Amino acid sequence: MKIDRLIGILSILLQNEKVTAPYLAEKFEVSRRTINRDVEDICKAGIPLVTTQGANGGISIADGYKIDKTLLTSHELQSILTGLKGLDSVSGTKKYSQLIDKLSVKNRSVYSSSDHILVNLASYYKGSLAPKIEMIQTAIDESRLISFQYYANSGESKRVLEPYLIVFQWTSWYVWGYCRQKEDMRLFKLNRLWNLIVEDNVFLPRTLPEYDGDIENVFPDHYQVHALFHPSAKWRLLEEYGIDCYTVADDGRLSFRFGFASKENLVSWILSFGNLAELIEPVDIRDEIYSIVKKMNAAYSET
Repeated sequence: MKIDRLIGILSILLQNEKVTAPYLAEKFEVSRRTINRDVEDICKAGIPLVTTQGANGGISIADGYKIDKTLLTSHELQSILTGLKGLDSVSGTKKYSQLIDKLSVKNRSVYSSSDHILVNLASYYKGSLAPKIEMIQTAIDESRLISFQYYANSGESKRVLEPYLIVFQWTSWYVWGYCRQKEDMRLFKLNRLWNLIVEDNVFLPRTLPEYDGDIENVFPDHYQVHALFHPSAKWRLLEEYGIDCYTVADDGRLSFRFGFASKENLVSWILSFGNLAELIEPVDIRDEIYSIVKKMNAAYSET
């Protein structure tokens, strides 16, 4: 729809000082003539766009102009501001506050009416997380390789990545890109990523598949789990897996069934419940947990 494209063009212009008509035409899969008409329509709506010619030319919003919030409904603007505030909570900069300033003009009543929703994307690791995000954003913008040390259940390794996307999903931050070691697209958790370097080497951007954030596709289930939990663990099952993840067994315990992608995560998760959880299946992992508990018991008995 045309209105969606016009809003999309405004969104891009708010995030970039200047963009070219060919870039917008490719982005929205329309002709340059259509983009030129869109620019005229946006100007007619009261938003002054400036078009400059030459090697460094392009389209931009006139300096000092702020978008009148009447172009968006109050609810739409509240949603935008809430999202931008959330990004500022982790960015380590004030650039999203500057976007908020552009989106609010004649009065700031929208701030008070949207304050009942607060999105804070920061984490315990904010001190190290914000610089990582900033470095990766720079690498993506400039098509530069990044290298880092990565720590996972399988061990630690040095990786070189063509970064394409920063993702906030499953309550954590990730970078999605083409791993030179694995020769495939990979998702890396930022909290497990250290010694990050933005390399001088640039890469030629690839034609990529659309990012698929479906957890079942990213982390397919390899283990079908059946476990019994004491009723006092109900709050945690609800928080982590939802109200439909269990049924009540005849003995009053909570019968939990779910799929897990990683054996290591499954083992550590069950053990984190202490004596409130009993793994029934898979049997081989139940035996492994039994062995771990025996070793723990022996270690604590010696002290």
